[in-house]
Amino acid sequence: MRLAEGAAAIREDLPLSAVVVDVPSEAGTDEGSTVLRLSSLRQVRDAQLTALATLSGVAITIGGDCGVELASIQYAAANNGAMAVVWIDAHADLNAPAESPSGAFHGMVLRTLLGDGPEALVPGSPLSPGRVILAGTRALDDGELAYIENTNMPLIAPDALDTDSLTAALAASGATSVYLHIDLDVLDPAEFSSLGYPEPFGVSLSTLLAVIAAAKAALPLAGAAVTEFAPASPDAAADDQVTILRIIGALAS
Repeated sequence: MRLAEGAAAIREDLPLSAVVVDVPSEAGTDEGSTVLRLSSLRQVRDAQLTALATLSGVAITIGGDCGVELASIQYAAANNGAMAVVWIDAHADLNAPAESPSGAFHGMVLRTLLGDGPEALVPGSPLSPGRVILAGTRALDDGELAYIENTNMPLIAPDALDTDSLTAALAASGATSVYLHIDLDVLDPAEFSSLGYPEPFGVSLSTLLAVIAAAKAALPLAGAAVTEFAPASPDAAADDQVTILRIIGALAS
């Protein structure tokens, strides 16, 4: 079991009203770009945007990998004013297509939302770096580090992440709403094992839940996502689903 099966396992615990977005069964092509499966990425983005347009209230997206954020954040930003994005993730996902070591879009999605990505996927109104907060991020490529430094993007390391540091960063952003991106690899792998790309020295579940509550207390929630649940087996999925349900509950409460 990996990402698709992980998402399906979460779906079993969600309300019947949850909307399922079908993804292409074929891998797709790169369309002459350096981005793998670009044609499928466009199809999934368009299908997500169509599904999101049918919903009322705050949408919580369940991945899949972080690529699902392309549509979810684009939609939330279009329907909320000065929106901050808190990127709670072990990885920044700030690779430019030409710099990506893998060509996998999930490592480029935030850079694309900021206006620097595959032309076919860049949103019409990109995010502002000053309203993106990296939280719990600890695995960065050289190009990502340079981008963070050049744009003065706020970064809160795992050992500095708490309710006070996040609330201060949100206040400094000047935002009037907040979107919470949660890649489960932000958690320490000693606490949560169903990960495709685990990174040591992550945050605890208690810290993550406290940060979610603090963000929601500081600003109205514009949207959220939980991504990258990649259990190796049904038993592993069952072990870690309790943690995921607590996170979803914190977002939805």
